Amino acid sequence: MPEIRRTPELDGELVHDWRELIDDDPDGSWFAGPDWVLAWWRTLGAGQRGEIAVWRGPDGRAEAVLPLTAVRLRAHPRLPPAAPVLTLLGTGAGAADHCGPAARPHRRAEVAAHLADRARRDTLWLPGLDPAHADLLPPGARPVTRSACPRTDLTDGPDRLGSRDFRAANRRAHRRLAAAGVSFHWLPPGTAGPELLDDLLRLHRLRREAVAGGVSSFGADRLPLHRQLLSAAAPGRGPAFQVARHRGEPVGVLYGFRWADRFAYYQTGWDPRWAAESLGTALVDAAIRNCAAEGVRTFDFLRGREPYKYRFGAVDRTDTGWLLPRGVGGALLSLKHRLRGGG
Repeated sequence: MPEIRRTPELDGELVHDWRELIDDDPDGSWFAGPDWVLAWWRTLGAGQRGEIAVWRGPDGRAEAVLPLTAVRLRAHPRLPPAAPVLTLLGTGAGAADHCGPAARPHRRAEVAAHLADRARRDTLWLPGLDPAHADLLPPGARPVTRSACPRTDLTDGPDRLGSRDFRAANRRAHRRLAAAGVSFHWLPPGTAGPELLDDLLRLHRLRREAVAGGVSSFGADRLPLHRQLLSAAAPGRGPAFQVARHRGEPVGVLYGFRWADRFAYYQTGWDPRWAAESLGTALVDAAIRNCAAEGVRTFDFLRGREPYKYRFGAVDRTDTGWLLPRGVGGALLSLKHRLRGGG
C-alpha cells in the first residue's frame, strides 16, 4: 500500500526522489514533476483536496508518485449538477501537457491498481495524459480529447534542423535584427528576476492583441504560479528565458522549463512592430541553439500544431484526455465530449 501525503509541503528527500523519477524516464515531463505540481497546488490549486500517493523501495527511496485531486466540473456553466471528478494535480487552470504519474517500471501495476480503486465511485478525468501512461488506465476509460504536441530532436545539433532555405532565412533575420540593434540573451534557470515575467506578460498581450480575435489563457492570474517556479529554480532545472532587447528594453521573451536533457517551450511574447523582421522565429531559433549548447536533446513545443514548429523539424507526439464517467454528472461530461466529436 502506498503512503498518502495531503499537503504540498513535502520533505526534501521525497522531492529529490520524485525529480529523479522524472529525469530518469525518457518520457518524463516537467508537468508531472514536483516543481510544477507542488507550485500549482500552492497557487492556482490552493484549497483543493489533493493527495500524493508514494510507493517506496526497501531503501526508503520513492519508486512511484501519483498526485491526485478531487474537483467538481460542470458539463456546461448553465447545467447542474457539477460532477465530482478525480483528476491529476497540476492539470487545471495553468495549462500542462504530458501529464501523468512518475513510476519505475516494476511499480506501474501497483499504480494502475490504486488509480482504478480511487476511481470506483467518482468520475475520472485525465486531461493531457502522455501516451506512455496509457497502460495505467482503469477498464472503461475512453479517449475524448487529443492534442498534438510537436517536439524536435536536437541530437544532431541545430544546424541540421529544417530545410536549407529555412536555415538561410533564419540567418538573414538574425543579421537584420543585429543591424537594427536587437541583441539576444539566454537566461538559464536561476538567473532571471521576477520582473521578466511582467515583461513576458506585457509582450504576450501585445502580440495577442495584434492577432484578430487573439485570446490566451496566460494572464496576470497565472503569475503567482510562475513566480513560485522562478523562486525555486536551480542550475539546470526550472524556468529559462530567451530574451531579445532593443536599446536595453525587452522586445521579445520566450519562456520555458529546462530539466535533465529536455526543454519545454511554454509561452512567448514579442512586440509586433518587429514582425517584419521575423523576431518571433528568431527567438525560437536562438532558444534552440542555446538549449543545444547546454546539452538539451529534446526541444518540446508542447500542444498546438502551428506550422512554424514543423519548420524546425518537430514531430508530433499526441497527448490524450481520458474519461471514465460515473453518475449523472459523469454522463453529462461524457455527452459534452461526444457532442464535440471526442470519444
